[in-house]
Amino acid sequence: MQKNESLNADIMAKFAPNPGERPLLPPLTPKAQVALMCRMLCNEGWDEHIAGHITVRQADGSILTNPWELAWGELKASDIVTIDEAGKVQDSQWNVTPAIGLHLQIHSLRPEINVVVHNHPKWSGRWANLQESPPVYDQAGAYCGVALPVYNEYAGTFENESTSLSAAEALGDSKWALLANHGALVVAENLRQAHLRVATLEWRSKRAWEVRMAGGAEPLADEVVENISLPDKNGFPFLWEAMARRELDRDSSILD
Repeated sequence: MQKNESLNADIMAKFAPNPGERPLLPPLTPKAQVALMCRMLCNEGWDEHIAGHITVRQADGSILTNPWELAWGELKASDIVTIDEAGKVQDSQWNVTPAIGLHLQIHSLRPEINVVVHNHPKWSGRWANLQESPPVYDQAGAYCGVALPVYNEYAGTFENESTSLSAAEALGDSKWALLANHGALVVAENLRQAHLRVATLEWRSKRAWEVRMAGGAEPLADEVVENISLPDKNGFPFLWEAMARRELDRDSSILD
């Protein structure tokens, strides 16, 4: 395993500086990055009407989040809301979801976590409803390791402070979780890491569902999954940029 991690790290270090002749993306404000992230995750299947929320903590302690009234697939940079650590809106006429407490509690409990994402996704949501963790069957499903806890004590939506706190505490030091009969939760140090985790979770969930519908197969052994998983906390090289470019090609007004 150590040899594989060293090899992966060497590959990451070699390509991370971007030897190309032009920037992979135009300059992006923090709000533009959050709007792009919402669009990107929407296309990963994290798209349940206006449900779902993302928070991104900034260096000054303020937090960027999506407005309650708008769907992820329509967001622009100017729509992103700044809130303080207590959830009070600082610079927008939009509202924030009443369930924002879940995010604020996770940010408070885990200072290393700067990004929290929750939605009711297409594929991982199926496994959440089954109250099962999907097995890993291929390389792309193994990028973020094996452990995927299922939080089974569903007690309603997250407007209630005690309900959201119990879920935040149950997450522990995990990178993600399935919320039984509800949806999925992903946390990360930065947007790149969060994107990889969401994309991996949905791929893993989709492939596991397809395998089950086809009659089943032997999943990858845990030690194989851990050997394949990516050690780089910033995610797969160039993936975030590629998906961001795709969204900008579709609609450059995201940056407005």
